[in-house]
Amino acid sequence: MRVIIVSLACGLVGCAGAPEPMLRSNAKFQLQGRQAATLDVAVCQRKAEMSGLKPGTENRSGNIAAGAGLGLISGAAVGASSGLIGGLPGVTIGAAVEATLGAIIGLVGGAYRPLEPDPPYADAVVRCLFDKGYEVSGWQ
Repeated sequence: MRVIIVSLACGLVGCAGAPEPMLRSNAKFQLQGRQAATLDVAVCQRKAEMSGLKPGTENRSGNIAAGAGLGLISGAAVGASSGLIGGLPGVTIGAAVEATLGAIIGLVGGAYRPLEPDPPYADAVVRCLFDKGYEVSGWQ
């Protein structure tokens, strides 16, 4: 069971990356096309990083760890309470099973929590893209 959890966590951490701005489909985006817009985003991100700003530290691996910890605690609590109802031998087994399930659910849920960039970095990137004619609708 540990192998499955570790494999799942490693696979999900592999998806981790820096947050990217999502562009609205405005006139500039339509005129330039997706490839040129992607290049402009990269240029603006590079400008922000060259000025000493960092994209932020909140990433999928941090989200996964937080989700797994919360899932583990809540799963153990549910398992222990359901084990009490079923009798004394069920306490240990129920808590272990529910804790494992809670951790797995927490891993998956934590991996898909939205990424939020560092505010000064986000402001610099959004301002740069705005100056180029783009509109940012959020971050992914």
